Amino acid sequence: MNTSRAPRTRPAPGTFAAVSPAQRAGGAAEQRALDYLLARGLRLVERNFRLPIGELDLVMTEADELVFVEVRQRASMRFGGAAASVTSAKQGRMRRTAQVFVALRWGAQRWPPLRFDVVALDGPAGDRATLEWIRGAF
Repeated sequence: MNTSRAPRTRPAPGTFAAVSPAQRAGGAAEQRALDYLLARGLRLVERNFRLPIGELDLVMTEADELVFVEVRQRASMRFGGAAASVTSAKQGRMRRTAQVFVALRWGAQRWPPLRFDVVALDGPAGDRATLEWIRGAF
């Protein structure tokens, strides 16, 4: 039995891949989190920074800190809710991805203080979900 997976294919330049309902909901959750954080004085540096080792949903600044934000949405509290879904494995991937991000941007210069936050949205998708901002989550 062949257990290898088929290689992922990317859409041809100038075309777009179909977006699933889950991807649409995730994008809406990220936008809601971004709007919330911008209203509280944070500034956006980059959105959806991706590497093979991981992804950073939002990279922002607050005062002199560089803030890496993981946005999670869960419709149900059945398995602990959105915040509980940020596992230690996910935290490790975020830390490694953040190190690469900072190294690419700052190189050998002195790095700014780093912080990892979580924005957890629990409940039905959209504006009815409860938003919790966890500063310095890990």
